[in-house]
This record gives sequence, structure tokens and C-alpha cells, in this order.
Amino acid sequence: MNHGYASGLAHALRRLIRLGLAGFLAWAALVASAQTFPSKPITLIVPFGAGGPTDVQLRALVAAASKELGQPIVINNVPGAGGTLGPANMARSAAPNGYTVSVIVGSMFRLPHLQKVDYHPVNDFTYIIGLTGYTYGVAVSIDAPWKTLAELVADAKKRPEAISAGFAGRATVGHIMIERLARTAGVQFNLVPYKGAADMMPAVLGRHLDVWADGGFGPAVDSGKMRLLATAGETRAARWPNAPTLKELGYDVVVNSPFGIAGPKGMDKQVVKVLHDAFKKAMADPTFLNALDISSQPVVYMSSAEYTKFAAETFERERRFIQELNIKLE
Repeated sequence: MNHGYASGLAHALRRLIRLGLAGFLAWAALVASAQTFPSKPITLIVPFGAGGPTDVQLRALVAAASKELGQPIVINNVPGAGGTLGPANMARSAAPNGYTVSVIVGSMFRLPHLQKVDYHPVNDFTYIIGLTGYTYGVAVSIDAPWKTLAELVADAKKRPEAISAGFAGRATVGHIMIERLARTAGVQFNLVPYKGAADMMPAVLGRHLDVWADGGFGPAVDSGKMRLLATAGETRAARWPNAPTLKELGYDVVVNSPFGIAGPKGMDKQVVKVLHDAFKKAMADPTFLNALDISSQPVVYMSSAEYTKFAAETFERERRFIQELNIKLE
């Protein structure tokens, strides 16, 4: 055998062994890390501002889940881009070790069909658990002149674009809902996107914004500060049975938006299971359930596998929906 060839072969074998050992050690480190997870605090990104309904609900959830995990879960509010800024940043930069996860809302699946984004809603996330879904509706300040949706629509027909309607970000379900209502009713609202419900609430109560077109109106309605004109589900919301649905008022508009928690792509299955199990147990916590009840939100539990399937199906459904309605962002 040629000496040079033999020497090269030996060198190649040693290199393969080193690479194999390095790979094995990396794999062993990941296994060890998964087995001891969590060993430090976890960050949960909430893609809306502090004080809004989603923030309140998730703070109740993480308080209970922290007890299950034996480590604190710290909420990081990252509003912007219709609820997609925080999750997109996580997908792009966070390590897939389970220590940074995010709430995922419906606009994550819709926005890529409307503009260029730096994430793929199916391929760039590890879906952990589905939690609940928003109840959407049309509401106004209690001292606004409109007592019913019919009165609001009639006024909007007389004054095109004079009545302002707000929602938590472009391409969100609230945005889609009010766009569909306006088209179906043959009216034009002055559409105003906000970063989240916490920013929108004082605008409505201060009469700087005429119409609330989103979820999260529950506390203000219950306290008598806002009037609920209609909800957007298939059936009336149990908490406000006197409020009709848009559908029963003659508008073919039904919207819902389940949301849950996901991490970056490539998470270890054992880490996912630990997080899933802790959050699932936390979903039975009375404080969390009460926070959902305030907004008449149902529990919409999805396992990791079910949530992953839901994400893929929703991404495709939103594509068809956007094409059919020819919705565009300005």
C-alpha cells in the first residue's frame, strides 16, 4: 500500500472519529440538558402590551405553571406588527432549548400572505400547546350615540370614513372582522390599528376612537364603561347573552382565533413534553379560568401534535381566505 495513501486514510479516519466523538458529546449534552430541564428561569414572550387581556391571562397561567416546573416564568411583553414581532424575533434568534417560548396568535399565519416576513409560521416554530381562543365583537363607549349595531351602520352609511374603528394591529382577526363587516354592510370606517388592547382601551373610553373591533372588551363591558353591540362567534357569548352575533343580525361574518405557546424550531421532544405538561396542568388553575371567563373565552386545548397540525392547516386556510377577499395591506 502506498505510504502516502495509508497516511491520508489514517488521518481521515482520525478526523471522522473526532467528528463522531464531538457529535456524540453534543448529543449527550443535549440529552443531559433535557433531563435536567428546567434548571433556570424561562421567558414567555407575550406579543401585546402589559395590562391587556392576553397579558392578564398569561400572567395567571405562568404563575401556576411555574409551580409545576419549579422555576419562574418571566413574561416579556413585545408588542408590534399585529402580534408577530415578538414570536418572529424568537424564531430568528432564540436557542431551541426551551428557555424562550412565545404566545402565537392568528396573525402569525395570515401576515406572510400579505407581506414579506422573516419567518415561516410552520417551519420555524416548535408548537407546544394550544390554550384558548379570543371572543371578538363590536363595542363602543357607554356614552357613544349608538345603542345598536343597526344604528352604527346607518350612521356609517351617512358619513363614510367619519367613524373610526380600532383593532390590535393590521392583519389581525379584529382587522379582518371589521373589514368584512364594512364590506357586507356597504359602509366605510376609518380603520385605526393599535399595538394592543391596552393602548386601545383609553382611546375608546376617552372617545378618541369610536368603535372597538377586537377581543378583550369584557372588563369594560362588565363595568358599564362600554356597550357591546355584537359578537362575532357562531353563537352568542355565554357571558353576554343579550348581545346578538353579527351572523344573526344578517352579516355573514364569523371569526375566531385560537392561540397557544410555541418555541423555536428544533426543540428536544422531552423539553416540549415538560413544558406541555406544566402548562396543561396550569390551564385548570382557577385564576387562569377566571381570567378567561372575564372575556368569555373558552378553553381550546391542543396537544403538541394537534397544535402542529392546526398551524399547518391554518396557514393554508389563511392563504385561501386572503385570496378570496383580496385583502391587502396599505
